[in-house]
Amino acid sequence: MNRVYNFSAGPSMLPLPVLERAQKELVCYGDTGMSVMEMSHRSKMYEEIIAKAEADLRTLMRIPENYKVLFLQGGASMQFAQVPLNLLSGYKTGKADYINSGNFANLAIKEAKKYADVKEVASSKDIGYTQIPDWDEAEFRSDADYFYICGNNTIYGTRYTKLPETGSVPLVADLSSCILSQEYDITKFGIAFAGAQKNIGPAGVTIVIIRDDLLGHALDITPTMLDYKVMADKGSMYNTPPTYGIYMAGLTFDYLLQQGGVAEMEKRNVEKAKILYDYLDESALFHNPVRPCDRSLMNVTFVTGDADKDAAFVKAATAAGFVNLKGHRTVGGMRASIYNAMPIEGIEKLVAFMKQFEVENK
Repeated sequence: MNRVYNFSAGPSMLPLPVLERAQKELVCYGDTGMSVMEMSHRSKMYEEIIAKAEADLRTLMRIPENYKVLFLQGGASMQFAQVPLNLLSGYKTGKADYINSGNFANLAIKEAKKYADVKEVASSKDIGYTQIPDWDEAEFRSDADYFYICGNNTIYGTRYTKLPETGSVPLVADLSSCILSQEYDITKFGIAFAGAQKNIGPAGVTIVIIRDDLLGHALDITPTMLDYKVMADKGSMYNTPPTYGIYMAGLTFDYLLQQGGVAEMEKRNVEKAKILYDYLDESALFHNPVRPCDRSLMNVTFVTGDADKDAAFVKAATAAGFVNLKGHRTVGGMRASIYNAMPIEGIEKLVAFMKQFEVENK
């Protein structure tokens, strides 16, 4: 069976060479006589797997030695609670500043309000999250325990192209849908985290990159499993980690290094996004609603303005092998998620299909 072009926002497509290597090693990894799925996480062989995965991620993202890399569970959504539980005693003010740029930032705010004095310093909710909110640094609280953003908004197709300057207040970023897609200076963040199911691997692993000085400040009510310091001290193995998901993430990291690293991925992603946005800007049928300076490289949203025509397009595209283009249920329309694994040919063929659909549906 031929593989389709999968534009799902997550779980999303993985690089074919990664899948093929996993297939080859599925039943027997190396000379161990067993699958990685069957290995003890305490075994020497698995310790080598997780150590290489961490080392490769550190190389890809240029992660300094004073940051810990944690392989956790619970998805990025678990971090909505784990972040405040671990950081709110750092300055002992209980304050946290958030920018509300989309659904997942909004959910993080709701969760944080259970524990913190939360201030929304900026929001684009009232305009349908069609842009990254403009912020006024005078609104930032210098005594906040942390400042929180969501780097890329999967549902609405927006991204930060510059970061807030937060001074001594640690900047926390949800990078779930943009990690490894573009270069970041990790030292700009106190914590950066990401669910795996966009650019890293299958769902089930959450990567947390945390600066050493932010460990050890968990609130007393923090469950042991959610204490970053406990996980850091145990090398992500306080309990059994998502072993196979970490192995798959490691295969992806190795593949990205072979491709030229994050710089090469960013170059490709800019090229892919430009092809699609250029067409949308000239199209008389399709429209991208996002402020141009905030357009995402990973998630491209578009509409025709006619719900029936949108549905007809999604149906026709699916039949042609372009799947999962239906927009999120909260906004409708269409969304093409074009993560690292999406080849440029997929974008070129999608645009060609869209042009033909436009000719036939004037």
